[in-house]
Amino acid sequence: MLSEQEKAKLAEQFAKRRAALEEDIRRKLSASRDKTGSTSIDQIIEGGDSASADMMAGIDLAEAQRDLEELRDVDAARARLADGHYGNCIDCGEPIAKARLVAYPTAKRCTECQTAYEKQHGLGRSARL
Repeated sequence: MLSEQEKAKLAEQFAKRRAALEEDIRRKLSASRDKTGSTSIDQIIEGGDSASADMMAGIDLAEAQRDLEELRDVDAARARLADGHYGNCIDCGEPIAKARLVAYPTAKRCTECQTAYEKQHGLGRSARL
């Protein structure tokens, strides 16, 4: 069980991370638009490298998508913290190991349930825990 001080610290940590992710997403989407804007594309096409512009814009969008997924995880963790379920596995209801929460504060499953989830959904070790 978390103390009120630990809950407050986590809430602050989540709020800061959320703000940083929002800014990163805005910046990456803007950069992607800049790279695919008509003036930029015309300049790149004249140079014969439209594939590079598409690739760079795609990377920005992929990074923004990854940040958006993390933003959703942060929001879900904030909701669990607010409703008193933070630190409990969403599948089995058992407490998530404190070491896991320290390493991955938005963890929603215990290690055992996360492993089962990944196997069931065909996710590899590179998947986010």
